[in-house]
Amino acid sequence: MDFFEGQQTLTTIEWGLRAVIAYFFLVIVAKILGQRAISQLRLLDFVMALVIGNIIAHPLSDEELGLKGSVVTTMVLVVLYLASLFSILKWPVIRGLVNNKPIKVVQNGDIIYKGLKKARISIDVLLEELREKNVDDVKKVALAYWEANGSISYFLDPQYEPITPDYLQMKAEPFDLPRIIIKEGKIVKRELKHVQKDESWLISNLERVYQTEIKNVLLATMDSKGTLKVFLYN
Repeated sequence: MDFFEGQQTLTTIEWGLRAVIAYFFLVIVAKILGQRAISQLRLLDFVMALVIGNIIAHPLSDEELGLKGSVVTTMVLVVLYLASLFSILKWPVIRGLVNNKPIKVVQNGDIIYKGLKKARISIDVLLEELREKNVDDVKKVALAYWEANGSISYFLDPQYEPITPDYLQMKAEPFDLPRIIIKEGKIVKRELKHVQKDESWLISNLERVYQTEIKNVLLATMDSKGTLKVFLYN
């Protein structure tokens, strides 16, 4: 176990053992830290991003360190990472140990305090996450979970759900993504051709409707109905 201590030189096996121990140690630490700490990254991704960056950085900044140890360590970690992903897919027991389960934090408009404690988030964080999803009142939430990636998912009470054309039995128009025909003062010729317009038409419309030139346009879009929307530099 001498490879735990500082050494002037390490064998390839000792470098590999260091990588294995560091990997599982960081997985345990990340698990203890909880979902809020790793935010939008999955636990294993967080561990890999954290440790590989440090491994590669040291030999690049310290001339006394060779690349051999970093290369061996990184290769071992990549193998462990791929093996972990395979294990998660194949064995549910391991999946349950590595992946955090969603934590219920709101039910029928009531905040579940035990859920907040388990997720290690405060009421302020919960309200902030809901506000970011345009939910102004917790009482409108039928069910909310704190997910493994450190974000919240929620379902509104049916009486607060927005009214949709389907609910009113109305026929909705198909989705239409507008084409960008001017971007940062330059015509996107390929898109302009796609909407079956030419430069002279575009120039005349800008002068007639917006009293401006192409160079003054930050963004201009056109949909399949021929509706032109222009955003000028401010």
